[in-house]
Amino acid sequence: MQDPITVSSIATISSLGFKREDVWNSYSNEKHCLSEQEVLNKLIPVSKLPKSLDNSVLNLRASHPKYRNLDRTVLLGILVARKAVEKAEWDASAEFGINMGSSRGATELFEKYLFQYRNSNRASVFTSPTTTLGNISSWIAHDLGSKGPNISHSITCSSALHALLNGVAWLRSGMADRFLIGGTEAPLTPFTIAQMQALKIYSPFAGAEYPCKALDLEKEVNSMVLGEGAGVACLELGITKNTLAIVEGVGYATELLSHGTSLSANAKCIQDSMSMALKDIDASSIDCIVMHAPGTIKGDMAEYKAIEAIFGKDLPALTSNKWKVGHTFGASGILSLDMAIMMIKHQHFFKVPYLNRTSEPARLNRILINAVGFGGNAVSVVIKAI
Repeated sequence: MQDPITVSSIATISSLGFKREDVWNSYSNEKHCLSEQEVLNKLIPVSKLPKSLDNSVLNLRASHPKYRNLDRTVLLGILVARKAVEKAEWDASAEFGINMGSSRGATELFEKYLFQYRNSNRASVFTSPTTTLGNISSWIAHDLGSKGPNISHSITCSSALHALLNGVAWLRSGMADRFLIGGTEAPLTPFTIAQMQALKIYSPFAGAEYPCKALDLEKEVNSMVLGEGAGVACLELGITKNTLAIVEGVGYATELLSHGTSLSANAKCIQDSMSMALKDIDASSIDCIVMHAPGTIKGDMAEYKAIEAIFGKDLPALTSNKWKVGHTFGASGILSLDMAIMMIKHQHFFKVPYLNRTSEPARLNRILINAVGFGGNAVSVVIKAI
């Protein structure tokens, strides 16, 4: 019998906080962690780091000359990677793989350097490679001093859970004994926000009680809110004293494109990814599903219909963290995994406060997590308590 693949530690940074107790406290109340930002002379809801954590990012940038020209996505990734490796008690000099996902990559620097180029017809010497996607995992590997393979990729909003898939594949193949996986995103820039507004999916509800109505299937207006954040999990073979949860099932699927952001009405890709993840697991044993549920009308409903197609009328408890922390694009899957691990650890269900249709589970032993990105790239992961 194969050793199980386990999560030895997880670290995240977002508007929820950075310290584990701060993240727990943020999840444990019914207040969202969204704020407001002025874009083109208009206030919009966003999910950004608290000032104290923003200072941590600035301090990291100033800590070494080589870090001064790195994008915010990279700096967020370094912060969480350091903490995760420390909590897992991994020897940084030992060999372990790294796979970091990001939907947009170096958004802040790309926009900055493009603006400079358009105004001067000259490109900054720092433009490349700091705007390449590969520099995320490379700088994390440099910071940790690791000697294993390091991979960066973008599979839109399911990027972090695709990193988990890759980690599982490397561990199962015998090519690695440990793998650090995660995602990082810093999309709160004018051009990125304008893109979401152009798609007519961005929330117009600045100042509302709940600017993002993720999982509200009766909403009549799209309410997606962008957020920044990062997360990293340490995966390894076998159960250790640090094990937080077992990765029991993984699944993935892709839909045929009808347009760049397409997702079928019944989210066939999510149905297929959940079916694969549940291949050797009784669906009735799933106690909770952490949905992707970005707060869009079509996206939320399609995922809900996909869950109905797999589970029938007897659905597990459903939840999402997008109403509280916004949509962190490529990092969203790792934040959902963190939420699931916290629920299992504390045996406490984090409900969506404005919904009444889902009952709280009596136990939290198995949780399924979904992520899906533009273009119908879905990943589903089942984690189990030790």
